[in-house]
Amino acid sequence: MESSIRITNRDAVRIISLNRPEVFNSFNQGMGKAFQTALDEASADPSVRCVVITGVGRAFCAGQDLKEVTAPDAPNFTEIVEKTYNESIRRIRSMEKPVIGAINGVAAGAGANIALSCDLTIARESATFIQAFSKIGLIPDSGGTWMLPRLVGMQRAAALAFFGDKLTATEAQAMGLIFRAVQDDEFDDAVSALSQQLAELPTRGIGLTKKAFNLGWEQDLSTHLTTERDLQMEASQTHDYAEGVAAFLEKRKPTFTGQ
Repeated sequence: MESSIRITNRDAVRIISLNRPEVFNSFNQGMGKAFQTALDEASADPSVRCVVITGVGRAFCAGQDLKEVTAPDAPNFTEIVEKTYNESIRRIRSMEKPVIGAINGVAAGAGANIALSCDLTIARESATFIQAFSKIGLIPDSGGTWMLPRLVGMQRAAALAFFGDKLTATEAQAMGLIFRAVQDDEFDDAVSALSQQLAELPTRGIGLTKKAFNLGWEQDLSTHLTTERDLQMEASQTHDYAEGVAAFLEKRKPTFTGQ
């Protein structure tokens, strides 16, 4: 694994850390490829039941490394957006495991939208979110124009995108942009507790729920009811469903295996 990505395992939790702190964990193409490899490996590993994405140092991610796009042999934006960011967002959203965005510092530009693409986003109170694109004449990418209106409504999304103002984690929580803001000194423990809780849930059922949520944005109600029916049938054939029913009937806590 390229050094721009750090991998740590804590029981059934896989922690993927963006590791270019000297440039606030901004992405170049090499880091994008390494990040996608890390996501693929976490998705394929049956021992991994929850994924945490965080940053090393003072920032979560400052978005695109502008040195790459201003170099003499710079790739164009079609290549950068598609290969570095779109392929990453697709992996996060399609992974049938819970993904936590653990936002340890500033999340700007594409970094903000990577954070928002996670299933649950938890942030230090000192962290900030910035749709910085308008500052240099660009549009929110990495799913930003898709996610922002759905999370906070069109008016707030427009204001965030047009003005590129800094948003505190507390403000982000209040408007429904993220799941939770926590005091800085409680952040590590909160992320650990949340990831452990998710890792002990029925992973296949969580993954199928995530799949249903994704499809729900694209389908009319009647079609989606059929989708729910089919996914429910799939969930009912898992080991964890059988364990959950048995535990309920036996009045005990279930022990899910993620299968």
